Amino acid sequence: GTLDPDATGVLPVCLGKATKLCDMLTDKDKTYETVLLLGKTTDTQDISGTVLSEKSCDGIDNDAVTRCIGEFVGEYLQIPPMYSALKVDGKKLCDLAREGKTVERQGREIEIYSIDVEATDYPCDFTLTVACSSGTYIRTLCEDIGRAIGCGGVMAALRRLEASGITVDRTYTLEELDGMVEDERWEKIIP
Repeated sequence: GTLDPDATGVLPVCLGKATKLCDMLTDKDKTYETVLLLGKTTDTQDISGTVLSEKSCDGIDNDAVTRCIGEFVGEYLQIPPMYSALKVDGKKLCDLAREGKTVERQGREIEIYSIDVEATDYPCDFTLTVACSSGTYIRTLCEDIGRAIGCGGVMAALRRLEASGITVDRTYTLEELDGMVEDERWEKIIP
């Protein structure tokens, strides 16, 4: 599976013969922590993209935002973003997008199991924990919520908390793994 370039968190990695299990690991439910920034849209649906529009968040009702976020729980048809690893005619959508091309994309049935508002920096920033099905684009969810509220929205941060039953507290950073290789401790964590 892939993880957005600016994202952090859980990314299961298989080595050697275990690579045969990769498909089984990537097609599972996931949990994310994200920051929804209202009042802005970008070409990539996240804060790193080119700004397409900006609108003031002043006057947006906090309770109305929370209700709107809650309306996305359940199944819905999500259109994958152009900046994604999905392929059309053998080319990644993100490569086509970088060439300035936009292609028709079919909506995909995804499911949002829960969205919890963890914190707010009212009126524009909302920190959310999202439990969802495989194939869900959190960037697109943020944009869809912003559109429903009427002011636009982008993903300002993303951290995958859980994937395929592996939680962030059971993971290692690349720096930690590098240190384990140097100290010959890596065999203790890699079966």
